[in-house]
Amino acid sequence: MLRLYPSFRAALIAPAALLLVGCGQGLPGRQSTPTAISDAAPAPLLLQGNTFIVDAVAKVGPSVVRIDTVKRMVNPLGGLFGRGPTIQRRQGQGSGFITRSDGVLLTNAHVVEGASEVTVTLPDGRSFTGKVLGSDLLTDVAVVKVVASKLPVAPLGDSAKVRPGEWAIAIGNPLGLDNTVTAGIISAIQRTNALGEGQRVPYIQTDAAVNPGNSGGPLINDRGQVIGINTAIRKAPGAGLSFAVPINVARQIAAQILEKGSASHPYIGVRLQALTPQLAREINASTDECRLPEVNGVVVVEVMPRSPAAEGGLKPCDLIDKVGNKPVKNPSEVQLAVDQGRVGQPLAVSIRREDRRLTLQLKPAELPRQG
Repeated sequence: MLRLYPSFRAALIAPAALLLVGCGQGLPGRQSTPTAISDAAPAPLLLQGNTFIVDAVAKVGPSVVRIDTVKRMVNPLGGLFGRGPTIQRRQGQGSGFITRSDGVLLTNAHVVEGASEVTVTLPDGRSFTGKVLGSDLLTDVAVVKVVASKLPVAPLGDSAKVRPGEWAIAIGNPLGLDNTVTAGIISAIQRTNALGEGQRVPYIQTDAAVNPGNSGGPLINDRGQVIGINTAIRKAPGAGLSFAVPINVARQIAAQILEKGSASHPYIGVRLQALTPQLAREINASTDECRLPEVNGVVVVEVMPRSPAAEGGLKPCDLIDKVGNKPVKNPSEVQLAVDQGRVGQPLAVSIRREDRRLTLQLKPAELPRQG
């Protein structure tokens, strides 16, 4: 062991003391002026209004959780020639946010799909075993419950009031980095074709950075209200595009799951095509079955036998103008309007059939569940 004896220690300390004196006082008889590295005026104090992101995150952040999952999967080669165990454990991770102080939280269905174990960890370090109360793959919304009380909750906003250009703040656990905050703007709303055709979700598009692990976490506005659930990304040169399920859709699905364990999706049973003047001219010239007006709209291509559409009198070549008194301009808008209806309840569908205008009353049926 190296020891410092008194005389040696004094010799070491003395130069340091001399150096400190030299830096502060200068040599006798000489004046020293510190060299300025900047002559900029002092920055003004940050105004309270400029801390809105900090304030918004402070409201929602304590309720944003990390969700760790374990999925047990059968290994078809397990036990054969030493190729691993029969049952394999696959770990996953995502985000979520608490909406009720008694332990109800929302996340994406794909985060917890097939999970045999769910662990929920709060930013304060507390960890709970989670139970999936239900999930809906069509909208990618799931509800998880933990046994706890007096938990911090995230205020929910109104996604119907979201407008492009507004601030968008994402909170989650991307790539295992807990409580990461990113910000951007709302790039677009009502993106029904964001992830392919036939979507039942009018996604919110944002340029806030979102990565794997953000799934299920909240997208919030500048007032600290949740306006969406971060769900998907599309990679693009230079930057990615992020999409969120509007909170109004998630709220509706979650309420159904809490009430009866699953979500209900009405359907009428038709195949639709976006109509353009050029397409109408081509159809009119090639067949006598349809005489379509040369306009932009939605035309019925096929009606499924014994479906609500068939029973309600809808026919191929009908042009759909309104669904439930809501004007529609493309097949996705028809789909979303039907989703606003209720199973078994009359739904008004206004159509043009040749030179006539009709209003049909359809009764949507329950969409068969997948799997």
